[in-house]
Amino acid sequence: MKPRLNAYQVAPDTIKALMTLETAVQGSGLEKSLIELVKTRASQINGCAFCINMHTQDARKQGETEQRLYLLNAWREAPVYTDRERAAWHGPRR
Repeated sequence: MKPRLNAYQVAPDTIKALMTLETAVQGSGLEKSLIELVKTRASQINGCAFCINMHTQDARKQGETEQRLYLLNAWREAPVYTDRERAAWHGPRR
């Protein structure tokens, strides 16, 4: 699967900013599996097949299960996510 464009060539300053953000996220203390779930969910919302493929592979490397990856698009109904995980892509329960 190929990316749609080479972002490093098209927008090098944007990529630099994203790498700075990535460094901050990785140093945040959040579990790497949760970070990958959030990235996967964002990629689903954005409709980017390349990114979904990349982040689901990374999530599996962090120990994420197939079931939880398959159900991520229906996270509101799926009982396999914790309240903390749900808050990561929706915000706190009201």
